[in-house]
Formats: sequence, structure tokens, C-alpha cells
Amino acid sequence: MKIHFIENLLMEKVDAVERGMCKSKMGSCAKLDVHDWMKDITSITNVDSVIEVRFKNTRKDYYRNVNNLKLEVGDLVAVEANPGHDIGIVTLMGELVEEQMKKHKVTLVNGELRKVYRKAKQIDIDKWREAMSLEHTTMIRSRQIASDLKLDMKIGDVEYQGDGTKAIFYYIADGRVDFRQLIRDLADNFRIRVEMKQIGARQEAGRIGGIGPCGRELCCATWICNFVSVTTNAARHQEISLNPQKLAGQCGKLKCCLNYELATYIDAQKNFPPNNIPLETEFATFEFFKADIFKGIYWYCSRGADGPPTQVALPVNKVKQIQRMNKNGKKPEKLVTEGLLDSGKEKDTFLNMVGQEDLDRFSRPKKKIRKKKRKSNRRQHRKPNKRR
Repeated sequence: MKIHFIENLLMEKVDAVERGMCKSKMGSCAKLDVHDWMKDITSITNVDSVIEVRFKNTRKDYYRNVNNLKLEVGDLVAVEANPGHDIGIVTLMGELVEEQMKKHKVTLVNGELRKVYRKAKQIDIDKWREAMSLEHTTMIRSRQIASDLKLDMKIGDVEYQGDGTKAIFYYIADGRVDFRQLIRDLADNFRIRVEMKQIGARQEAGRIGGIGPCGRELCCATWICNFVSVTTNAARHQEISLNPQKLAGQCGKLKCCLNYELATYIDAQKNFPPNNIPLETEFATFEFFKADIFKGIYWYCSRGADGPPTQVALPVNKVKQIQRMNKNGKKPEKLVTEGLLDSGKEKDTFLNMVGQEDLDRFSRPKKKIRKKKRKSNRRQHRKPNKRR
């Protein structure tokens, strides 16, 4: 379904270019789109000599406009490939291209950028459409061939070159795979040049797409281009329970969104005291229970005290003060002056007037509603008194 969606999206873009509609907004549909904030800045240098071209999926590269073609963002162009030519969409021009080249990997031939041949003609577009229509059937057939060879790999997507002479097979595998025989069989079956490209679990999830537990489309399928490593330390810093089922995403790896607010949490905890040191008083010892990071509150639970265990909420400055006292051999009588039981209670700012937040609201017996009958009805149904 995802492959058909990409094909339909590309077909719509081709039709829009042919009609001359919305050329300046063609790149805004892809997650690799870059906002050209330097578009209105005029420059003396010939900055349009290098352009950024985007292809299917998350592939884009940079080419030199050697023929000084008058191009605009959204134009379909035929560019140099190995072998033949490829069809792509111009997504960026001007001063910002040089800055983007520093961030992304650029393909060079003999130390030089590849060339832009021409604007795509109708013959080029028709051949490009014909090549894209073969991608889904090629992927299904290639999976069967890999299964017959008993290779521990999964082919997730196929991308044909614009002229149909070459195809890139994207696959995912846990270990090293010897696919030399697979390449021979694919070349014999489809009569094309074959390039194998390994991708990770996150990249595959981004290509397939889906809905996350938050109810929105996956971030990797909409806007994430560079995947940063995610570790369990991100969950520890944010006081999140280390439950593998909740921390894992659709790809089976840790969720990328664990890194979104990590820097904020780390910055908020810079001046926090260590939480592995228990607090000692004259009557009990309190161990760390949980923390409210943005409010700056530590929760402690009493251990070894006479009576039931008590939870106490303390600001971090108070925790530092008590830790310094314990280090000097001093023990406070109480953690807070107003008493242990009252210190952990928070003021309830929410008033449950209707009772819709009660957990036992469905188990309560329903009250019988007594309907009031009209006096006229009562008189009609009243039985007449029999005279003796």
C-alpha cells in the first residue's frame, strides 16, 4: 500500500509539472524538503550552477548545471547516472545548496559533481512512469528469489532508475548476507543492473509508514531524515519506566521521541542532588522513591520506622541541606516542620463535581427515578368504592 501511495504521489507531481501548476510548492510534499530562506537574497556569484535533485524515497543528490538551463524548483530534470540517466525533481537552488552539501553525502565522479543533461521531455517522463509501474511486481518476485536461495534477508522496496536500466533493491538483514548469487538471478530475471542497499529497522519503518501509539503518523515516515541513536539512558533521565513493550516503537527499536525532550530534562537536573543517598532523621531513614523534575521535588519513603511507611515530598534545596547535615554527622528531628503525614500531601486543584473521574462509578447501583404521575391520570385509574 505504501509503494502504491508513493507511485501515485509521484504521478501527481509529474502531472502538476506538465500542467505548469504549483511548481514552487513541489518540494513541500516530501520530508526531505528544505525551506529556502535565502531565496530572496541576490548574489553576484553564479550560485545556480549547482542544484539539489530529489528522487524516490529518501534519496537526493547534487548536480552541476553545466548547460546553464533556466530551472525552477519543481522542474523534472534528466541527470547523469551510472549508467544512463535518471529523472528527479529540483528541490533547492541558490546559496543554500552549498550549505546543504556540507551536511549530506555527495556523489562525485573523478572528483567532480555529476551533470544535469536537460529538462525532462515527455518521452523521458513516459519511460520513467513505465519503470515505476514495474517496481511492485519486481519487489514481490525478488522476495521469492531470495526465499528460494534461503537468504536471511528481507527486500523492503525497489527503486528503478529513470531510464529503466538499473534498479536499487533496499533490504534489511540482521547479519552479513552473501547475495552474489542473488544479484546474478535478479539480473537474469529482470535484465537490469542491480544495486543492493542495506537499510536499518528504522529506515524500513519510515518507508512502510504507520500510526504510532500517540495516534499520529510515524515521525520517521513524515519528517525524520537523520536517525540518532536512542539509549535507555534517555528513559532514565526522564523518570520513565523501563518497560520494553512501551519503550519500543513499530520497528522494534527504542522510540525516537525519547530524545525529543531529553535535553530539557538534563538541563533541569543539572543542580539536582544525587538520589541514591538516603536521608536520615532521628526517628527514621528515608529512601528515594520518585522525582518531579520540572517542579524540583523529590519524593522519599520512610523505611524502618515505627508505624506505616510515609511518603514525603521535599524540594531539592531542602534535600541538599539534609544531605549536608547527614554528611557532618547531624540528623534533623523531622524532614519538614509541619509533620511527616501532611508534608506529602498536595493541594488538589481539580474539583470532581460530577463524579466522572471516579473509578467505581460504573459499579454503583443506579438510583430509582420515581416518575410523578399527573393528577388527572390518577383520577381515571382510581377504582370506585363499592357500597355495601
